[in-house]
Amino acid sequence: MLIGYARVSTDECTLDVQVWHLHDTGCEVIYEDSLLEDEKVRPALRRLLQEVEKGDIVTVYRLDRLARSTQHLLEIAECLRQKDVGLRSISEPWLDTTLPEGRIVMTVFAGIADFERALIRERTAIGRQNARQRGIHMGRPAKLGPAENVRIYEMVTRDGLSVAEVAERFNVHKATIYRIISKCRSKKR
Repeated sequence: MLIGYARVSTDECTLDVQVWHLHDTGCEVIYEDSLLEDEKVRPALRRLLQEVEKGDIVTVYRLDRLARSTQHLLEIAECLRQKDVGLRSISEPWLDTTLPEGRIVMTVFAGIADFERALIRERTAIGRQNARQRGIHMGRPAKLGPAENVRIYEMVTRDGLSVAEVAERFNVHKATIYRIISKCRSKKR
């Protein structure tokens, strides 16, 4: 059975053109998602993925109506493949996973998605390294300032308070106190 999926994501778009093309292609059932607050929540797509059966062919007007990214497209295609369900795009006729050519295209997409992820990881790592070199703190802001760190170090080393007592006074975990002590000791060397 041919099953259609249509989605709009902006106020300017309507489902009419997509639905017309899907009916024209022979889709017997069409799942529709309208403009949503949270783009990740697509009840009709979720229902479609649950209800399709072996031998069905999911048809979309354009691939960007189905998936948010190459990775998302691959996840949907894999879900369909596991159920022995095909995937077709009206506007991209080269994507028809019921044919060997379409399966090759999906394999190429998988390679591209893997390449994209590697580039993103590399750029992120370089960005973090550059930020650290400029003295920008990465992660959550420090709960305690430099003066408090010195006071904590003195409370433990000079005043003889236990790490647990100091942690309780400053409302932090004991590991935080141990890190502060370690940093202060390394600065004094």
